[in-house]
Parts: sequence; structure tokens; C-alpha cells
Amino acid sequence: MTIINKYLLIFTFILGPVTFPAHAIADKVKPFRDWVKTVGNNAKTTWEQPQHYDLYVPAITWHARFAYDKEKTDRYNERPWGAGFGQSRWDEKGNWHGLYVMAFKDSYNKWEPIGGYGWEKTWRPLADENFHLGAGFTAAVTARDNWNYIPVPLVLPLASVGYGPATFQMTYIPGTYNNGNVFFAWMRFQF
Repeated sequence: MTIINKYLLIFTFILGPVTFPAHAIADKVKPFRDWVKTVGNNAKTTWEQPQHYDLYVPAITWHARFAYDKEKTDRYNERPWGAGFGQSRWDEKGNWHGLYVMAFKDSYNKWEPIGGYGWEKTWRPLADENFHLGAGFTAAVTARDNWNYIPVPLVLPLASVGYGPATFQMTYIPGTYNNGNVFFAWMRFQF
């Protein structure tokens, strides 16, 4: 065995296990890339072909008491005054897609803007087709005073309950002790 063959054998022996996980990772990247493409296409369709225009009215910001010191929750604002505007559509499966911008008073009573795309799988469990439940996600960008208004991307869960054009929609911002762990909800009215 020549010296070159020995080095090739050692090289293959060392890099063989390293390249296998790289292939496994590449197999996982494609579904994520496809998901991002689908979200982009749905957002584009919602932008170009809206069925409704929406008014957003923030309703409550609740800091999970199990995750905060009482002195902090006593100081935080839990009435997120503000408003927002959006456009939305229902797809052929009955699922909701929306684009929105909203500004509201955050926990420190400072203005926080947010804008993004939301999607919810929608169920109509009753005979009355006007009643609907939803669960999905939002992909958005926000900025906060305590972060010097640096734009921060986020992906959060969404859930809703609605009747006709009025929907109570909510999300949960996960976090650590004394940070995050916030339930945020708003009313959405379709026109």
C-alpha cells in the first residue's frame, strides 16, 4: 500500500462519519426550505388576493405568575392599548392566512410595533358555520424600546376562537424566569 493510499484510507476513515451526519442534515434542510417556500407563497397570495381587511385591537398582556417575581408583575403593564390593520383570506381548505401590522403598549408601557404573516388551521365544529376555532403560527418582526428598537424576528404559536367576522386571537411568548412567559391576545374584526 502506497503512502497516498494510506492517507486516503485514513482520510476516508476520519471523514466518513463526519459526512454521514452532513447528509442527514441536508435531508432535514429540504423540508424546512420547502416549508419556508410554502409560507412565502401563501403570504404573497394573501398580499395580492386579499378577501378581507382586518382591524386588530390588542386586549390583554398577561405575565405568567409562576414565572415572575411579584414585584415585577406589579409594575408591568397588562393593558396593551393600541391598534393594527391587516388583510386576510380563507384558502380552499378553510384555513386562515393573514398579513398584519400592529402597535401596542408593551410591558414597560412603551410602544411596540409588530408586523408579519399568520396562518391558522381552522375547524368549524358546530352546525353553525359562523363559529370557528383555529391553531397555527405567526412569523413576524417586532422591535422594543428596551432593545433600542432593533428589529427582532420571531415565530410564535397562534390560537383563536371566533364567530363570524369577530375573532379572539392569541399567542404565548415563551421565556425564562422573569423574562418572556407572556400570554398576549387581541380582537380581530374582518371587513
